Amino acid sequence: MIYEKISLKKFNTFGINVRADYLAAFKLEDNAVHFFKQHRGTEQNYLVLGGGSNILFTDDFHGTIIHPEMEGIAMEGKKGADIIISAGAGVLWDKLVESTVKNGLGGLENLSLIPGRVGAVAVQNIGAYGVEVKDVIEKVRAISLADGTIREFIASECKFGYRDSVFKNELKGRYLITKILFRLSTRPKLCLEYGSLKDELSKLGSTSLANIRKIVISTRQAKLPDPGQIGNAGSFFKNPFVSEDVLRNIQKNFPKLPVFRDRSGGVKIPAGWLIEQCGWKGKRIGDAGVHEKQALVIVNHGNATGRELFDLSEKVRKSVADTFGIDLEREVEVI
Repeated sequence: MIYEKISLKKFNTFGINVRADYLAAFKLEDNAVHFFKQHRGTEQNYLVLGGGSNILFTDDFHGTIIHPEMEGIAMEGKKGADIIISAGAGVLWDKLVESTVKNGLGGLENLSLIPGRVGAVAVQNIGAYGVEVKDVIEKVRAISLADGTIREFIASECKFGYRDSVFKNELKGRYLITKILFRLSTRPKLCLEYGSLKDELSKLGSTSLANIRKIVISTRQAKLPDPGQIGNAGSFFKNPFVSEDVLRNIQKNFPKLPVFRDRSGGVKIPAGWLIEQCGWKGKRIGDAGVHEKQALVIVNHGNATGRELFDLSEKVRKSVADTFGIDLEREVEVI
């Protein structure tokens, strides 16, 4: 289905009312293949947009929005205790997590309630509570926007990093992800070390996938605003990694600085804490603001433009750079 001069307000969780020249929505992979083959060799400005939960529009988009609507969750195979399942790019992410937990398949439970659709998780390498989706991705199926050819990427080809992948770098804007295969387990190795997960589980009496999901959901709901109630894209900035020398210098003036030791040996500082120390938590400029409960989240209180939200984010970045000498990197993509 092709739409012309369409508002993108319902296609981005900030609720920014910009327009696109065209929007092409695809429920079937074959239809998308046909579309890109038909336009092969022509100059096209494409932007793949799923749930719009990690994007900020500052102006109208002059080109064609590609909107994947591929549905379906299926079991693809079994390897011992591991189960390979697939999910279409248009499946709501939390719908997939809910389905896997109900079926006793571990691996995604810590990633409960993250907004967005399945196709975007491989681009962003989403993560929460000590888990990244790269840990369970087996394969990514995608279509070339240039000529409609299909390619399957194994996990190592995706070059996953912290909130990063090959699809955000050298292959940015070149592929439409249509399906992702995940390797989950009937005997999962649970990740309970992050935050208060273990303590909260002890209150519920059993360490089950359902209880982990329940705690993650309640924790996220307590800290993060619902995009359905107030426009936002979740965490606006990445948590910065710093060297031990930088850490020691900051701790001289801020001895209570919270630190997380990454499994790879890196030192990670919560960006929300840095922003809060600069006095931005709950602050508002017009309808653009920093969330009152989580300083990592920039919110649209109603009618803020994308440019106003971007300008606020730049003021926040400057404050953190001036105070701590750390240049925050945006997690949200600005268009």
